[in-house]
Amino acid sequence: MSSTQKDYVKVDLGGREVAVPKDGLYDRYRMNPDLDEIARDPRVSGVDFFRRLPKIKVDSPIGSTLTPNFYYTMSTARLTMVAPSRAIRARLPEELSPLEIVPGLGLVSVMFFRYDVCDIDFYTEAAVGIAVKPARHGKLGFFDLVSGLKNEHLDSHVLSLPVNSDIAQVRGHDGYGFPKWVTGLDVDINDLRTTARVANDAGGVDVSLLADTPAQRAYPSGERVSSLTSYTTINGAWHATLNQTNVLNAGTTRSTGGVALQLGEGRLSDDLRSLKPKKTVQFDVMTEGQAALHMPVPTSVRSRNK
Repeated sequence: MSSTQKDYVKVDLGGREVAVPKDGLYDRYRMNPDLDEIARDPRVSGVDFFRRLPKIKVDSPIGSTLTPNFYYTMSTARLTMVAPSRAIRARLPEELSPLEIVPGLGLVSVMFFRYDVCDIDFYTEAAVGIAVKPARHGKLGFFDLVSGLKNEHLDSHVLSLPVNSDIAQVRGHDGYGFPKWVTGLDVDINDLRTTARVANDAGGVDVSLLADTPAQRAYPSGERVSSLTSYTTINGAWHATLNQTNVLNAGTTRSTGGVALQLGEGRLSDDLRSLKPKKTVQFDVMTEGQAALHMPVPTSVRSRNK
């Protein structure tokens, strides 16, 4: 960081020292943003979604912090695949069960995220995740399956979640219990093209994506708010993390003719291969959205039905 050291400041997160951009949102506001000021950023289309989500102060493994973490401008891409339930179960903790679309087949996904404006400053992220049954459910009803597949509310377990910033890694790993590490990670999503590249430890390709962006539809703020609950363990105890997404421009296709996913060598591609995905069934891209990521809360989970 020698040539740009002056452009960063060091902050303490639960005893871990991380560098953040000087005069960035975290440096200025420490998770307590001035929404009027952020609304003036030309990249942010509005902040009404966040005015209805008051922040609260909580104690956490990364020290006292405000929750939720706000993402004011973001874009995402997700490839959803079917995979054998047997392979999925082999990678799930005993307490979680795969969400099956038919007996013997579950859903897995590889995802890419670009957070242009957020409380912890710009960063990018990728993930391999498994769709799971809600942890407190016994038998999953038809309504739960239909609503989950429409992406209105999904439950997941994440196998890998690389990021490209230190603060995102420390907060995600220590604070949320996610399997995060820092690596080279580029994500670029626009109305025409969606590209992503995740580097491995040697600087080569772990996973890359080159795709035509599905036609986008605009939604008024607050009209389409989806949620994702992720289950993790922190110090041996199960926790649930809620992420609410305010979809502003998004599109979906079931045709994968314009989608090229390359698996290379690395943890992300190893995790995806271990799930033995059979076929990509859906490609979702959100060129503009917002999100509120809540701190994890303790939760109870049922033992897996044998």
